Amino acid sequence: MPLPPLNALRAFESAARCSSYVMAAAELGVTPAAISQQVRKLEDFYGKTLFLRMPNGVRLTDAGQAIFAGTAGALRALSDHTADMLGTKLRAQLVISCIESVAETWALPRLIDYTRLHPEFRFDLRVEADPIDFLRPDVDLRLCYGTQHYPDFALTLLCRDEVLPMCSPDWRARHPNLHADNPWAFEPQDLVETDWGADFGSGPSWRGWFAAAGIPAPLDDFGFRIGTSALALDMARAGLGVALGQRMLAQDDLAAGRLVTLSQVALPLGHPYALVTPRLKAERRGIGALARWLVQAAAVSPAA
Repeated sequence: MPLPPLNALRAFESAARCSSYVMAAAELGVTPAAISQQVRKLEDFYGKTLFLRMPNGVRLTDAGQAIFAGTAGALRALSDHTADMLGTKLRAQLVISCIESVAETWALPRLIDYTRLHPEFRFDLRVEADPIDFLRPDVDLRLCYGTQHYPDFALTLLCRDEVLPMCSPDWRARHPNLHADNPWAFEPQDLVETDWGADFGSGPSWRGWFAAAGIPAPLDDFGFRIGTSALALDMARAGLGVALGQRMLAQDDLAAGRLVTLSQVALPLGHPYALVTPRLKAERRGIGALARWLVQAAAVSPAA
């Protein structure tokens, strides 16, 4: 059987998956020069140039992509088989990057549920704004809002969320005459407005909701203005007023009865939520299974 040098193949696989000699060196505990030397050995073996050297890393050539596609799975299968024969279990330690508004209210509870289903699963959850730099070590999966920042990556649409009026059962009980289709149902001082910030021009507003519902908008200023959609839900949950809550983010609160909706008139967000993965990592063990599970979890919400 004609086989390439195993150490060289291992260095190549790591560099291809990480798109960086430096990151591959850190992963394998060697120097970048050692990775470069092993890649040259493999290039000599195949008689092909495997990488294009870029200012911020390396990129596979056509030959490199073909070799990676044909060998990465074999290396992973060999690793899995070795772990089984040794009686050990491979622990899925994925680095997951997430935008702030979704991390605590939706992503973390789903990751906890996934870990209960797969006790060997472990994750590193990082909370950060778009866009992130995938050239940093170890980022496997990104949960983002909109896809415009990552045109060259593997994308999986999660859902396009929507907002609708939500309040606590206690607040609803204290307003027995309230009806969402009544033009006088909402007092301006009871409305919680989400400030979507300077980076977002597509965030739905109360005035937009009143227009969609065919109700004249109040002329007075609204009572509360809150910096994130997650904090707006906190205000509604605390019984301080009515928020335009995101259906996906409020999924657990609605199911548990901590929040109730006052109307089915909903406004969609300007962009969908999406899962982003470097293409060379898309088939890594654990990433695909987790992504599919998160998509199914998001589909529980009608917003999906």
